[in-house]
This record gives sequence, structure tokens and C-alpha cells, in this order.
Amino acid sequence: MAAREPTFEEIQAALKRSSAALKAAEVEFVLAGGVACWARGGPSTTHDIDYMVRPRDAEAALAALDAAGIRGEHPPEEWLVKAWDGDVLIDLIFAPIGLVVDDDLFERSGTLDVLGVSIHVMRIEDVLTAKLLAMHEHYLDLEPLIEIARSVREQIDWPALRVRTGQSPYARAFFTIADGLGLSGEAPDSERHPGGLAPEGRRANDTSSAPSGASSSP
Repeated sequence: MAAREPTFEEIQAALKRSSAALKAAEVEFVLAGGVACWARGGPSTTHDIDYMVRPRDAEAALAALDAAGIRGEHPPEEWLVKAWDGDVLIDLIFAPIGLVVDDDLFERSGTLDVLGVSIHVMRIEDVLTAKLLAMHEHYLDLEPLIEIARSVREQIDWPALRVRTGQSPYARAFFTIADGLGLSGEAPDSERHPGGLAPEGRRANDTSSAPSGASSSP
């Protein structure tokens, strides 16, 4: 475990070293997480570096980092391996929630020049999909996601993100906030359904569509 939170400058240096090591070993990877959002114009982060790698490449990626002096380890979780560059944690994720690390992910991620290195960088909605679906009752911090959404909202396919994360109550909470702040382009529920509409689309106390002779009283 890191003794302290790294600075963003340290994260940038670790990003350059680790991405160069993976490219030299010809291990394909996608920059993900908060650093990917930063690379696409979002806020900086002092958390960690996330790379997505194909399941078959996880051990090769770890070996490449280890050979570059970046200490690898196998945590108990079965969906990633980890490495440390000083105080900077690097996650090599091969089985993220809500995503499959396959050729399609690499193709839609595209490449960007990041600190002088050309690498695949995950799209914002893929980052948010993985982060929202990873939330649970013991890990619920929406503030960083709202900050990301606020800074790069034009890059987000909001309808697609809403569909992809619709099964998560925590994602629905995120959308309630994003809608209320005007980030998603959707009106808040209170504006879409003023006065509290019944499920069939009329006010609960509206009897205008009731059959002739029907009473509004019980």
C-alpha cells in the first residue's frame, strides 16, 4: 500500500515509464480510468493509473513492468493485477465490470498522443460505464464522476451511457444529479413529470379520462 498519495506530476512520470515499457514489450493496452479522462480534457487525478489489457496479456504486461523496475503483484481480486512505480499504483485490468477487453474496445478507444507517447485512450462513456457499474453500497463516491461529466460532457453519449448502466441504482443516482445540474441534456424528473404524473401519463387525481359517470371518490 502506498505510504502517501502521489502528486499528479508523479502520476505523469509513472504513466510515461509504464506505457513505454508496455509498448516496448509489444503488449497492447488501453489507458482507462481517471487518467484517460484527463487525457481527453477532464480533470487531473492523484489516484492511480488504470490500463485495460486482454486477459491473455495480463501476465505479459506485469512482466514487462517488472522488467522496467515497476514492482508487480498479484492481489486476491481475480479481475486485475497490480504494479507499483514508487508511490504510484498501476492497475492492469482484464475483466472490468460492464466491459469486455477485446478488439472492439481497442478499435473504439482510438489513439491519442499522451505525454509524447501514442496510446489507446478509453472513451469517456466507457470509463463512466465501468466506474458506475463498479459502485456498491460500501463504495459510493459520485463526486469525481460528476466532476468528470461536468468537464467533458460534450464527449459523452448520454443516452447510451444511461442504457448501459440502467440496472444499477447507483448509476440512476448519478443521472439524477447529472440531469439536475443540466449536464446530460435531459430535464430532471421533476420537470419531465410536473405535479407528479401517474404511470399512465396523467395526474394521479385527474379524472378527465375516466369513463362517463365515474366518480373521483373511492
